[in-house]
This record gives sequence, C-alpha cells and structure tokens, in this order.
Amino acid sequence: MTGKIIKGIAGFYYVHTTLGLFECKAKGIFRKEGIKPLVGDNVEIEIIDEKELTGNIINILPRKNSIIRPACANVDQALIIFAITKPDPNYNLLDRFLISMNRENIPTVICFNKKDIATDKEMEELRKSYEGCGCIVIFSSGTNNEGLDLIKSTLKGKTTVIAGPSGVGKSTIVNALHPDASMETGEISRKIERGKHTTRHSQLFALSNDTFIMDTPGFTSLYLSDIDKEDLWKYYTEFAEYEVNCKYALCSHISEPVCGIKTAVEEGTISKIRYENYKVLYEELKQKKQY
Repeated sequence: MTGKIIKGIAGFYYVHTTLGLFECKAKGIFRKEGIKPLVGDNVEIEIIDEKELTGNIINILPRKNSIIRPACANVDQALIIFAITKPDPNYNLLDRFLISMNRENIPTVICFNKKDIATDKEMEELRKSYEGCGCIVIFSSGTNNEGLDLIKSTLKGKTTVIAGPSGVGKSTIVNALHPDASMETGEISRKIERGKHTTRHSQLFALSNDTFIMDTPGFTSLYLSDIDKEDLWKYYTEFAEYEVNCKYALCSHISEPVCGIKTAVEEGTISKIRYENYKVLYEELKQKKQY
C-alpha cells in the first residue's frame, strides 16, 4: 500500500492512505543507508494491523525535491501570506522568501490578506509589483472569506507549504481551509500520547486524497546564503528581459551608467519596490563576502 507521510515524531511516521492514518515505523535499512523519511515523502508500507492502523515503511518513493526549513519533501508550491495593511507588508522579507523558493524551483503563490480594510490603490500597487515576477497574486479577506475559493482551487491536487509572518491572518485562512486540522493533530497526539510536543514538528494536513497543506510557524527573518551578489539579479525573474540592454557584461544594476534594468525601473516596467529590495540584498551579500 502507498501513502504520504504527514508527520514524523519520536521514531513514528503517520502515513495518510485511502484506508486511514497509519502509524508506522521505518525499517532499519533506511538508518543503515543514512536515509531519513521526511514529511511529504510518498512511501510504500506493509500493514501490521489493519484494525489498529499500524504498519512499517518499506520503501520511500523517489523525491521530486526536498527543503530544509520546514523539513519537507515533494513540495509542489508555496503559499506566502502577507497583510495588505495592519501590518504593512515587509517587502524585504517577502523577496527573501521568493528568492529562497526560486532557488529550489518551487513556484510561489502570494496571498495579500485583509482586503476588507485596504484601498484599491494599495491592492493595485501590490498587483503591479508582484505579478511581474511570475507569481500568482491573490487578494483575500480571512474575516469575510473573500478569495477563499480561489485559494482552494490554487491548492487543488498539490502539496503546498504555507508561510507568513505573524499578525497577517494566516491562521484564519488555514483554519478556513481545513477546519479539522486540530482534530487531526489530536488524533496523532492520542496515538503517541505526546501531544504537548507535536507543535514543534512539521505536519501536513490532507484537504483531500491528493491535496495537502503544511502550515509553518510565523517567521520574521530569512537569511540568504550561498548566493554570489553577481547572481542575485537572476532570482528577480522580471529583470531578465531587460538585462540584455546593459552595457557591461558584469553589470551590478546599481551604479553603472547604461543599465537596462535601471532604465526599466525609471520607465515603470520593473517595480521600484522590487528594485529597492534588490539593492538592499545586493549590499548585504557584498558585505557578507568581505567578512
């Protein structure tokens, strides 16, 4: 039987299958080979007790990808939630997240929440800034359930990591998407009798047999590593169209006199918000390299 690991804790792995949630141990061969099952892994299990829903993981199917934070495999996309206002978006943090997902080749959907208290001008500015970078942009109101159907259709058939800073209404949206999440957490807690520890670990929630979400803790910082400052512009996908107009082969797109990207910013075809963040991150990578 095949299924997907939705949680791993204390040596137990909880595998979502069409027959229910199986509590499994991993065969010792994985430990010998230095392979650790991850949340999101598609696995084959042998059933020990069909009534008690227990089994063993006997095979980990090939992974499409894996990410470190949160530790998860076979991620199809990320959904990042920011508020349009109250609090104002931290554009620098948002761009850091987009770059991190870009590096893993994981598409990102951006949800700007709290549209019920935002102006049309604020929403239009965000749309122009972030649709240009190749992301799907959704405006929602967790309070009024606006945009929820669009979010659900975007998630359908995929495994999605959901992230966002605290105070943006992420919990309201996640609870609306999956009202039984606390019940699933409770089911695992009862099986292992260590419920007070479960919130420290990654967990997928099944919206259907082929649709899963992972809610991650609120984050306030995201450090970029292993990126050369000269390559940073490549993670700003909307820059590529204009980079060919730069005079110098190693243009930094900051101080050079003839720069296609700077011209595009002046003409309004590249978002000034995105470009200003690019300059901040470029300087950060430059300083880091010096030390």
